[in-house]
Amino acid sequence: MPAKPQKPEKIVDLALQGGGAHGALTWGVLDRLLADPRIGIACISGTSAGAMNAVAIADGLQRGGREGAREALERFWKAVSDGARYSPIQRSLWDRLGDRWSMDANPAYLFFEQLTRQFSPYELNPLDINPLRDLVAREIDFERVNRCNQVKVFVTATNVRTGRARTFSQPELSVDTVMASACLPFMFKAVEIDGEAYWDGGYIGNPALYPLVEDTATRDLIVVQINPLVREELPRTGREIINRMNEITFNASLIKELRSIELLHRLIESEGLESERYRDLFVHLIHAHEELKDLDASSKLNAEWAYLQHLRERGWRWAEAFLDKHYDDIGQRSSFDLQSLFSDSFRPPEIEACEGGENG
Repeated sequence: MPAKPQKPEKIVDLALQGGGAHGALTWGVLDRLLADPRIGIACISGTSAGAMNAVAIADGLQRGGREGAREALERFWKAVSDGARYSPIQRSLWDRLGDRWSMDANPAYLFFEQLTRQFSPYELNPLDINPLRDLVAREIDFERVNRCNQVKVFVTATNVRTGRARTFSQPELSVDTVMASACLPFMFKAVEIDGEAYWDGGYIGNPALYPLVEDTATRDLIVVQINPLVREELPRTGREIINRMNEITFNASLIKELRSIELLHRLIESEGLESERYRDLFVHLIHAHEELKDLDASSKLNAEWAYLQHLRERGWRWAEAFLDKHYDDIGQRSSFDLQSLFSDSFRPPEIEACEGGENG
């Protein structure tokens, strides 16, 4: 008779940011957490690449438990890499010789970047051809995702007409809801669902935290942060300015929600408001500020398998370092000082990478 699965000692909710190919960093974090039987996952809120990671986990969990989820994540990211193998947007020879992952010197990338600034996807791609959509539909079984009772998944998109967030969850998750969450308006037509048009959820919730605040299964919220919060150097070129504007925009909603959680914490602490309705949360951040700064925005389109594996290994080390340092904090206290977000001198906490690389 097979042994019963070990009951996790600690249950957490996860908030997963989007970031194109940099979502492979999150893959590494998730792989490490899933490999640890002490950690259970109740809910996941994801946007864009974070949403894709989230539905891959739900699909895998429903099919084969924790190991099934790990396999589903690897299979999904390998499919992403295979699908981009013949893309004209590849690293230049000089980048390869210099061991750089950036696309900044790639003529096809530069041409595509300029093209999308001058013409809309309605003009450039009137047939709305999107290979990523076909890949997601092929790799993710949304019937299994919607049946999954091991984890609750929330996917956020931005309503183009109202400018408000819409969060989708089981049993309404589909390839359309995930692609709506990942719809960059300069690259793809808005995704229509129930007569409404949606763009990338990162504009409003990257990722949305409010569904997790209402979760009663746990008080611990782990945010996997893959977009740099701080850059010390002033952007000076046109590309640097646009990239930094995008980073600020896609982090703004997360910072706003974290600040709201901090204000609720203050009220609970000072007024004793904690109840079934108002619960204090323990907030944790998995993030490596220094490592993120060397990832160019153009590398978000680099889907080479070697690069995705490199990012996965980084993410694994982040999670390993977090668990080594903060496992005892889970269920007891926040390991991230939310009050620091109110300071103009805010610097994100640095997680020191573990020695020895990944071992999963």
